[in-house]
Amino acid sequence: MLITIVILIATMVVAYLLFVNFYPSFGGNVSKADKERYSLSENHREGAFVNKNRVPEDMSFGEMLKVARKFFFEKVPNARPENNLEVQKIDSSAIADYNSPTRLIWFGHSSFLLQMEDKTILIDPMLDEVPAPHPMLGSKRFNSEAPIALEMIPAIDAVIISHDHYDHLDYKSIKELKDRVEMFYVPLGVGVHLQAWDVPEDRILELDWWQEVEFKGLTFACTPAQHFSGRKFNNRMSTLWSSWVILSDKERLFFSGDSGYSEHFKDIGNAYGPFDFAMMECGQYNEKWPDIHMFPEETAQAGLDVRAQAIMPIHWGAFKLALHEWTDPIIRVQKKASELGIPLVTPRIGEPIIINDLPKPQSEWWMEN
Repeated sequence: MLITIVILIATMVVAYLLFVNFYPSFGGNVSKADKERYSLSENHREGAFVNKNRVPEDMSFGEMLKVARKFFFEKVPNARPENNLEVQKIDSSAIADYNSPTRLIWFGHSSFLLQMEDKTILIDPMLDEVPAPHPMLGSKRFNSEAPIALEMIPAIDAVIISHDHYDHLDYKSIKELKDRVEMFYVPLGVGVHLQAWDVPEDRILELDWWQEVEFKGLTFACTPAQHFSGRKFNNRMSTLWSSWVILSDKERLFFSGDSGYSEHFKDIGNAYGPFDFAMMECGQYNEKWPDIHMFPEETAQAGLDVRAQAIMPIHWGAFKLALHEWTDPIIRVQKKASELGIPLVTPRIGEPIIINDLPKPQSEWWMEN
């Protein structure tokens, strides 16, 4: 019996090592030379990136097993929509020929297409069905169709990535898009994944927190977030995570990436605000990980902290990645935003948002499912 158990464990270990080392979606690995270069960053200590507040706290093995059991085996009421979510479609010519005011198109979760000053930009383009290294390791999207198929997206000026988790950095999306993208802007370390997926090094620029880059009349600023990184067990915290500021001569946008609530939102608001519009994380939270994902009430407060004129809750409406009801984020943030007096923008997936003509009032489309 003991020999059988040892053989079984050894087989599982070998299978895991083969899987993570040869299956391409896991991406690349930060080298020793990379770590030496990143050690110059204030956010890199003892060979890993860190948050300003030294979080997240690691759960015990027992806690992780308890959460995993709930996630995979316990039924969460209303965890997914009863029906497939309908999306508003857009075709490639409507993107390629667009030369009107700044607009955003939400692809669900944290993915956006931004058209600003005649530039087309993708933010965290995750357009695959499952946010996992393999389709069998995760649950599918709430919407079976995207606003536009990956292969139909026209030429892209820039792609901005917030961090390397599967629901933000997607292998299939990058592989399909890479030859149509002029430049990729990512936090420190994330470039190793893009290079592993055949993106040329000269089309990748890595930035640390508070660094800026000028791109065709726009300014991209890599700003702090409170989160973590890693695409497999042995590369946790090896790459940096961030939020992003996007500036033109006329408008100022903020994208939170994934983040727990902390003082960095006020710091960003003081440095770059006020913002015309902020895309703020609101979903996939749990009392077991309060430091790395905001609760909806914190999302609304963070919108005030960054000095946003209006906010849009993101990181919800596409995937089941936590144990709350799928509508819980939008219902709670809607209530808190009303209390705080901050305008809330809640488009359907695929519905264009014109920044200088934000829609209001809006339908509560999530109540239809």
